[in-house]
Amino acid sequence: MEPLGFLYLALLLISILGLGAIDRRHSLALFVSPLPTLISVAVAVAVFLAWDLVGIALGIFFRGDAPHLSGLLLAPELPLEELFFLILLSYNTLVVYQLFARGRK
Repeated sequence: MEPLGFLYLALLLISILGLGAIDRRHSLALFVSPLPTLISVAVAVAVFLAWDLVGIALGIFFRGDAPHLSGLLLAPELPLEELFFLILLSYNTLVVYQLFARGRK
């Protein structure tokens, strides 16, 4: 295993926790409506994972050689970090949307 093997995963987890802290501080999504937030993020992640799997099957997406990845795979060419990236992406989008929606009221 590379010395930086879990660096990207750790940074993704820290980012998700930081986004959660912002969410909690400003009462935007998860801490106001937990179930709808979790459903929204889960559906978005499922769509993006399906998109990734189709791209992998078509030979468009591939993992490549990156020393900062853990090496753990969810499927061939689909690193564990992709799941957490998609969670971060989806949750971030929801939090930003809620922030702007609040500003327009």
